[in-house]
Amino acid sequence: MAEHSVSVRYFAAAAEAAGCTKEEVRVVVGASLADLRAVLVGRYGPSMERVLTVAAFLQDDELTRDLAVAAASRVDVLPPFAGG
Repeated sequence: MAEHSVSVRYFAAAAEAAGCTKEEVRVVVGASLADLRAVLVGRYGPSMERVLTVAAFLQDDELTRDLAVAAASRVDVLPPFAGG
């Protein structure tokens, strides 16, 4: 199957779980956010899984938690932020 690269940017706890703030991730063309999530959990393990369970994703200026949507060419992983 054909693959393409998704530019993933991590923030806060997601960056801590990944050990970086951005990377390129290869996924099959047409991959959903659920597929991307599976790749990230496979790569980074339980700490990333905990973060992704509560994270939102920003892609194409749209914030979503719907894992069924197709992954865009750039995805920002946004865990809940503390603050006030």
